[in-house]
Amino acid sequence: MNIRLLTSLAKLSFSLLVIPPLLLSCSSTDQAKQTVKPKEDPPALINFVASEYSSQTRPLLENLVQDFMLKNPDIVINLQVANWDILDIIYTTMISKNQPPDLLNTNVYTHFANDGLLNDMDDIISPELKKKFYPDLMKLDNWNGKQYAIPYVSSTRKLYYNKELFREAGIASSPKTWSELKVDAGKIKKTGKARGFGVDLTDNEIQAYLSYFFLGAGGGWIKDGKWTINSPENVEGLTFLRDMYVQGLTDSDPTVTTRDEKQRVLGDGKLGMMISGNYFNLVVPREFPDLEYDKGPIPVKDGVKPINFGVQDTLVSFKTDHTNKQALSKFLDYLYSSPIYEEIIQQEGFLPVTQLTGERLGSANVDMKADLAALRSASYYPIQQPEWQAVMDTARKMGDAVLHDHVSPQQALDQLQKFAEEEQQEIKSHHRQ
Repeated sequence: MNIRLLTSLAKLSFSLLVIPPLLLSCSSTDQAKQTVKPKEDPPALINFVASEYSSQTRPLLENLVQDFMLKNPDIVINLQVANWDILDIIYTTMISKNQPPDLLNTNVYTHFANDGLLNDMDDIISPELKKKFYPDLMKLDNWNGKQYAIPYVSSTRKLYYNKELFREAGIASSPKTWSELKVDAGKIKKTGKARGFGVDLTDNEIQAYLSYFFLGAGGGWIKDGKWTINSPENVEGLTFLRDMYVQGLTDSDPTVTTRDEKQRVLGDGKLGMMISGNYFNLVVPREFPDLEYDKGPIPVKDGVKPINFGVQDTLVSFKTDHTNKQALSKFLDYLYSSPIYEEIIQQEGFLPVTQLTGERLGSANVDMKADLAALRSASYYPIQQPEWQAVMDTARKMGDAVLHDHVSPQQALDQLQKFAEEEQQEIKSHHRQ
């Protein structure tokens, strides 16, 4: 468990929405007739823990759950919506009490599957629903031959930039290489109005920025099932990030301010550019409707091929003492139906994970169509490694170590490599089907 997250938990709050079961109305007993009604089966229960993506998430899910229960009075859904900052603490606590959620919206799954905690989604989802998903995303959620997760939403990452600041700094277009990124960040800094390049090395997104610059150097997290965290390419990528910070070319607080906070700084004209997901197109203009912005590819080392980086969040189902696979199947059919799922995508600004929705929305949105095409060839986090959650938690400590504690990128990545290998070996030696 992340120590910084635990110590700050007392300062955080999350909303718990419990939608009560519909009360069964009972007519008064006619004592004269002594009529005894047959006992009715209790409604099926689904405890659904969902992540909060934006201010739209809670009301959106509340409404769709209410609508579903009105149409299906034999199913009760207890909905809990939690911010990503505390989501892992919530479901970990539930699991420790042997009360895991029936349905969880998350971005990791194989460590749960390795511990025997998850249902096979093939035993839950209908054949019709399974056909809707993009096959490449379903493949990412299949581990050891079983479909332990299904895609929920996806996104691609790009470099977003403030066009007004670019004009003032004399920058004609989005930087495509590291050398261009460094020069352009310096030009923005010289205007005296803003910082150049936003970097998120907080608990939220350090794994993302490491991925951008590992891949951007020609490296990556893993190859052929073996961790390659301390490869020369990855060391070069982290060194470049560190040097950008030391030279004052990034924002001043890479290990403090999160991606969402930096997006607001960019919208407010105090930051030139940053890497974010396609939801930027919807979320940021809500708060900064006058912002002039554009986007370009993630900058890479000179001479390295351009990269596409994708992220997908999933739904998993834990084994519980009241698991009702028919009820879960009915709810998932509803969740991914049109127009329900389309509304989720449009309100949150994500990319759809179902093909028909992708075709429908993509035909009306050129950017979405291009992003969906890029997603088909994108690189992803190594979510099929059971040790990924532990590796990611450990990586979250690296930002302060490299930027402030004078640990070299080589030393930091050597330590993370050693940890990953040890975790992998331990999981292999204790693997349970």
